[in-house]
Amino acid sequence: MDLQKIINQENTTIVDVRESFETYLGKAKGAINIPLGTIAKRVEEFRQMSKPIVVYCRSGNRSGQAMNYLKAQGIEEVYNGGSLSEVKALLKNKVAA
Repeated sequence: MDLQKIINQENTTIVDVRESFETYLGKAKGAINIPLGTIAKRVEEFRQMSKPIVVYCRSGNRSGQAMNYLKAQGIEEVYNGGSLSEVKALLKNKVAA
């Protein structure tokens, strides 16, 4: 899995799984905030999202849990982007189409 290639795809959806209050500390450009604790109630929303989906959090732990849960629900194109800083770096290096 090459996260840079995934981030570079035109239709990639980026989801911040941190709690809403954590987004005040910053978030990745264009990211949607769906806290980890609400994902089970919002699986259909994930099914409707443009794929691939990259999830991230503060450290990569919660996003790993989110990825595993969504894959268990049959959503295949979900990737753990790791931390906010890692995703920001990937977006900074994004190649314009």
